Amino acid sequence: MAYDALVLVSFGGPERPEDVLPFLQNVTRGRGVPPERLAEVAEHYLHFGGVSPINQQCRDLLAAIRDDFAANGIDLPVYWGNRNWDPMLADTVAQMRDDGVERALAFVTSAYGGYSSCRQYQEDIAAARAAVGPDAPVIEKLRQFWDHPGFVEPHADAVRAALAQLDPAKRDSTRLVFTAHSIPSSAAATAGPTGGRYTAQMAETARLVHAAAAPDLPYDLVWQSRSGPPQVPWLEPDINDHLTALVEQGVTSVVVSPIGFVSDHLEVVWDLDTEALETAKQLGLDFVRAGTPGTDPRFVAMVRELVAERTTPDGERLRRRLGELPMWDTCPTPCCVPAARRP
Repeated sequence: MAYDALVLVSFGGPERPEDVLPFLQNVTRGRGVPPERLAEVAEHYLHFGGVSPINQQCRDLLAAIRDDFAANGIDLPVYWGNRNWDPMLADTVAQMRDDGVERALAFVTSAYGGYSSCRQYQEDIAAARAAVGPDAPVIEKLRQFWDHPGFVEPHADAVRAALAQLDPAKRDSTRLVFTAHSIPSSAAATAGPTGGRYTAQMAETARLVHAAAAPDLPYDLVWQSRSGPPQVPWLEPDINDHLTALVEQGVTSVVVSPIGFVSDHLEVVWDLDTEALETAKQLGLDFVRAGTPGTDPRFVAMVRELVAERTTPDGERLRRRLGELPMWDTCPTPCCVPAARRP
């Protein structure tokens, strides 16, 4: 199949204080989130001057992908569109149409399966194409990449670097803590064609990073960034509750690795570097947060490899498989759609 562009699709974020509330209203539209909750979350952004790191991280990744493509003879223009803030995906798709793009691949800055981490991006792409009209380019999402070495290895190196900052004399009481964005338990149960895909993939990434970085240490997978009403069950334990439990078990030092994320955006720098770090200080717990892939050359090369899976004659050999089928063939229409919304 021939393609004539790649589009980087991400979440988006505000870049000035006056953007914060409109951005959050975009994110939560139709969900009945009370104004007081939006105001609470807005304070997290305003703590950093109203600027989310994610857009600059996307610019940096975009530049790195373009450089990598050029260095490896890949003649594909690379665009960028967001789900919730400028540049909005529909505007980007319109520009692609005006530039003569007819068929494009989409790289989404989320490694995992599940509704909000995969299927909703599919819906966003479809909505953007519908807004542009019948001349909109066809856009096909690249596969999930939770176990790709280009994603796993940067996380593993970051864990090693974080461990090097801790007192080696405390190694026997050190623990690795992997974190990812919590989601409602019901969404976790229905993620993927047969359910449980989000948590299963996250557990496999944690296993791979642990095995590569510090197989002698115990580890846990916990959750962060819960945002739902208290009466709705979400994945637990929360990172802050877990740190308290670890201290009660005699743990003195932790490395926290946000494997659920590809870059150090707001839910990393606030929920971990601010809130979880403060919890650790109160507990007297040595705490180092490991980095994320960002623009690591291996992560950038992974994007090129995912494109090659779809564009080169030997792509079949390059494909990682789920069972006997390529990943993009294992996502039927209702995949990752909550049961209440399925046709």
